Amino acid sequence: MANLCPPLSAGEDTFELHSLQLELEAVEKQIQELLVRQTELRERRAALESSRVSIQRDTNTLTTSTPCASLPRSRAPWTRSSQMSFTPAPGHHGPWVQQQRKTRARPRPRPRTSPPPPPPVFEISTRNRFAPLRETERDAVIVGDSIVRYVRATLAKGKVHTHCFPGARVLDVSAQIPAILKDGESVGAIVLHAGVNDTRLRQTEVLKRDFSSLIETVRSTSPATRIIVSGPLPTYRRGHERLFRADGLHPSRVGAELLSDNISRTLRSI
Repeated sequence: MANLCPPLSAGEDTFELHSLQLELEAVEKQIQELLVRQTELRERRAALESSRVSIQRDTNTLTTSTPCASLPRSRAPWTRSSQMSFTPAPGHHGPWVQQQRKTRARPRPRPRTSPPPPPPVFEISTRNRFAPLRETERDAVIVGDSIVRYVRATLAKGKVHTHCFPGARVLDVSAQIPAILKDGESVGAIVLHAGVNDTRLRQTEVLKRDFSSLIETVRSTSPATRIIVSGPLPTYRRGHERLFRADGLHPSRVGAELLSDNISRTLRSI
C-alpha cells in the first residue's frame, strides 16, 4: 500500500515560498557584491601593471648612453670656453652641488683672568673675662704709695708688676686703677697697699669710705680680678729697727723683702 503525503495547506505553501524568495534575494546580493569586488580588483591590477611598465620604460631610458655631438674644428687657436657643460650621470636628478669639506672650528682661546681673591679672614675672639679658670698665665699687680717702692713679689706662673705712687692717698690710688687695669683680662689679682698717708688725718670713717670706693673701682674696671688689701703698715716700734729706714715710716731693705715674701705667699695661695 503506497504512502500518501497529505497535501500542504495554503498557509504552509505561502511561508515556504516567502522563505525561498528571501534566500534568492540574499544570494543575488552576494553575487552583486562579488561582481563589484571583481571589478575593483581588475582595475587595481591594470593600474599596477601600467605603473610597472612605466618604471621599466624610464629605467631603460636612463641606461641608454647620451650621444655626444661633435663640433667642427675651426682654424682659430683653441680658447677656453667661458661656459662649460657636463653630462649628468645616470640616476642623478637636479642641479650639481659642489660639496664643501667640513672644517672643524677651532675653539676660541679663553681670556686670561686673574685668580679670585682669597676669602676674607675674620678673627673671632674666644676669650672669656669671667672664666674662673684659665689655661694661660695670668699676671698680678701691686698698686700703692711709696711703701711698695722696693717690693718685688713673685708668682709660680706669670709676672708681678709694681706701681708706686709716692705721697698718694687712697683716692689717689683709686684714680690710677682704670689706667693700670686697661687690659684687665690678663690681670689675675691686684694688691692694694695704701692708707699710710691717710692715717695722719685721723679720720677713720672717711678712710673706710675711701677704701670702699677703691674696691668698687677695681670691681667695676675688672670684675674677674682678685682683690687683696695690704696695709697700712704699723709705724716704727722699738725692737723692729731693722725693718724700717731712718724715717721710721718706709720699710728698709729687710722690711721690703719681708713684705715681698708675705705678698708672694698670698698670691700663690689664691
